[in-house]
Amino acid sequence: MRLADDSTPSLVWKIDRFGRSLKHLVNSLAELAALGVRFVSLRDNLDLSTPSGRLMFQIIVAMAEFERALIQERVRAGIRNARAKGKRVGRPRVLVDATRIATLRAQRHSWTQIVVEMGIGKGTAQRALAGLPKIG
Repeated sequence: MRLADDSTPSLVWKIDRFGRSLKHLVNSLAELAALGVRFVSLRDNLDLSTPSGRLMFQIIVAMAEFERALIQERVRAGIRNARAKGKRVGRPRVLVDATRIATLRAQRHSWTQIVVEMGIGKGTAQRALAGLPKIG
């Protein structure tokens, strides 16, 4: 890609990998411009230092934002449909023995040792322990 001037550009592979919303992209690009950084997207063939590059940027970002909104709408509709049919949405619940976790912690076991022994995640173990009533 030939640059309009001799400055070193800031390169990204594809513009929609740089930001998800038009507002975020515009604000980020304004910050880069204020710092004297040129922005070039290789895959989209955009050099935002040119008028045609800025026009194409606005079109591409508007379409990416539209596509993202459509995906969100379909996901929400799918979740509503599943719930209407009585299906549980999300991760399956894990039964945790919080008393066992408290005992292991009292015995000075590390979180790593506890989660390996119990076969659960660290966050799950910590939330279970935090949910126990406090003693004295």
